[in-house]
Amino acid sequence: MRRRRFVAALAGAALVPRLARAKEHRRVGVIMSTSDADPRERASLAAFVATLARLGWVEGRNLTLDYRWGAGDAARMAANARAIVALAPDAILVKGANVPAARQATATIPLVFVSLSDAGAEEFVANFARPGGNITGFTSNELTLVGKRLGLLREASPGLERVLYLTSRTVGARTSDLVARIDRYAAATGVTLVDGSAESGGALEAAIHAFAREPHGGMIAAFNAFITVHRDAIVALAARYRLPAIYPLRSFVDGGGLMSYGFDQDEQFRQAAAYVDRILRGAKPADLPVQEPTVFQFVLNLKTARAQGIAIPPTLLTQADAAIE
Repeated sequence: MRRRRFVAALAGAALVPRLARAKEHRRVGVIMSTSDADPRERASLAAFVATLARLGWVEGRNLTLDYRWGAGDAARMAANARAIVALAPDAILVKGANVPAARQATATIPLVFVSLSDAGAEEFVANFARPGGNITGFTSNELTLVGKRLGLLREASPGLERVLYLTSRTVGARTSDLVARIDRYAAATGVTLVDGSAESGGALEAAIHAFAREPHGGMIAAFNAFITVHRDAIVALAARYRLPAIYPLRSFVDGGGLMSYGFDQDEQFRQAAAYVDRILRGAKPADLPVQEPTVFQFVLNLKTARAQGIAIPPTLLTQADAAIE
């Protein structure tokens, strides 16, 4: 009898580590607003996954990751948010334009956003220091960056009189604060801002074509999923019409765009992984402050400048963190 009790005790003790390990397994949803065919977007997501692994959360071992990609389509993003929430994950990583749909789908599952404009983030949190509720994350600081981009574009093209603000009509819609800020920046420098909102690739081409009919123009590409998904087409159109343009991410410049000014998206995904780790260990999103980027990168493509006949001033060249020859 004693032997049977002893064996049973040993069996029970052996189960404890397995039960503990089972309880440690977590599930995290990932809702991307862009396309899984985009290598740059996959690289940012890889940075998130690798950081989680360094923090002890290894996919397939003690972590399940469920992915959905929106491909710049608002209806698809809404469906993705509902599908991920239905899986009841412990936390969800949400990129930019997905935030409204994700927030509508759940008020309880912790949401950690990345690449969301500061104007957009203000709609979902009580304040940046103590967000409250179930959502926190990392903004793109667009309210500041749009002015900086306009200034850099004017330095590259001193004769600039008109600027096309290229953005989405349906995905990552422009907030009134952001539009008002761009209008003020443009008016203060004597530049006319032209609305380039579009809802399809064809509409993008039509907007750029119509704008390029008149001289002394330049273009600012907004930071949102729709623009990122159509990155290659936008860069090609700017080259075709010899339109000076500035973009939100280096990936545009690596693909032939003239210049970019923005934050390090990969680093922001790493920071988001650290927040997800803290949430999985018991922290509440309400207590994790919303953070803005602190490091920015200005990249020039000198080959594109030469092809478009743009003489980059030495003062602008010295500001560049990287210059592609």
